[in-house]
Amino acid sequence: MVQSAGNGPGGYGHRAARAVSRRSLLRGAAAGAGAVAAPALLAACGGGPGGGVTVGSNASDAVPKKAYAEAFAAYEKKAKKTVDVNTVNHENFQENINRYLQGTPDDVFTWFAGYRMQYFARKGLLADISDLWREFDGFSDAVRKQSTGEDGKQYFVPYYYYPWAVFHRKSVFRTRGYEVPQNFDQYRALAQQMQKDGLTPFAFGDKEGWPAMGTFDYLDMRANGYDFHIALMRGEKSWTSPQVRQVFDLWKGLLPYHQKGANGRTWQEAAQSLQQKKTGMTVLGLPHPGQQFTPANREDLDFFPFPEIDPAFGQDAVEAPVDGFLMAKKAKNKDGAKDLLKYLATPQAELIYLKRDPNNVAVNNRAGTQGYDALQKKAVRLVSGARQISQFMDRDTRPDFASTVLIQAIQQFIGNPDDIDGLVNDIERQKKQIFAAD
Repeated sequence: MVQSAGNGPGGYGHRAARAVSRRSLLRGAAAGAGAVAAPALLAACGGGPGGGVTVGSNASDAVPKKAYAEAFAAYEKKAKKTVDVNTVNHENFQENINRYLQGTPDDVFTWFAGYRMQYFARKGLLADISDLWREFDGFSDAVRKQSTGEDGKQYFVPYYYYPWAVFHRKSVFRTRGYEVPQNFDQYRALAQQMQKDGLTPFAFGDKEGWPAMGTFDYLDMRANGYDFHIALMRGEKSWTSPQVRQVFDLWKGLLPYHQKGANGRTWQEAAQSLQQKKTGMTVLGLPHPGQQFTPANREDLDFFPFPEIDPAFGQDAVEAPVDGFLMAKKAKNKDGAKDLLKYLATPQAELIYLKRDPNNVAVNNRAGTQGYDALQKKAVRLVSGARQISQFMDRDTRPDFASTVLIQAIQQFIGNPDDIDGLVNDIERQKKQIFAAD
């Protein structure tokens, strides 16, 4: 059984958009306690001990949705069991996850590694799968750490990852004579040259509220280092510090080279402008521009690491979110859920998915890279060469802080970058209130 509230890659379904505003959804997601999940947005399918395993999926984009379907179909054939998938628009899924897990969740659901997982484990909403991890093979210690809660127990089955970087078209760089920048000064000079050449330097869309977070993360990690960035995300550093003000000041200097009206543009529209050669670069994750390039022109898509700002930190840190699966504490079919999770942890299951969706990379190191295209192989090299791996702003911090404060703050900055003092003071004030709540 498949239900979908979406209407294409990453966008809102028309009915859902009319029924409830994004801001009210975000407030509802953060509220957390005792409420029923928003109707029709995140309702579990049937199933239970006597039926199949139910899976809540945020893969509403066409490519991953089909890839998951093939992986689940392979499991059904192998295990002679059924998998009922409840597919919900990606943004709606994330915004309602708290209430969903406290209501009647599916047995298994798609989610993210690291702090975003640990948050719900700490709240007692996830099932401990440490017994499964004792049998897993092919995951690095770093991946195991990203799958472990603060209590030392494992909750997460990693499935794939993808790096964030600066994407561009090879042919545009070749015909214009552009060179890959190694540091921030060269990066800004390249943007200036593109603008002189009549090209909008950066494709930029933040209508969904999260795409611009990647730019902040890289500016912060390059200027202040990975340790500072993670401490900031965990509420341990002040948003009014000189380091954070510097990040927004650096970003302010780049905004004139970005597409105007970013708060009204989807990430798909931004990525499509790169594909159409209307823009020169964009800071996104591999799946985002990857899904906008057809097989015929995919070979023209390329990327480079976000440039160095402070030589003390270089390009050591790479943003490479890990996606995978969790088992709900309230799962009805616990045995079936664990059996499915054991299968999804195998290299065979990952490769079935990646055959349909080449915009990601397998987490299991036994999966092999023989079938990877040039972009995937470059992604492996980028991530394997990193000294630190971040998960993304809204995954490295509390979900309520990300949804109710940071999304609005960054969109506010994009619309008015001149009041950095007011912006960081407001973020810090709200941060203290939210992080003091636990």
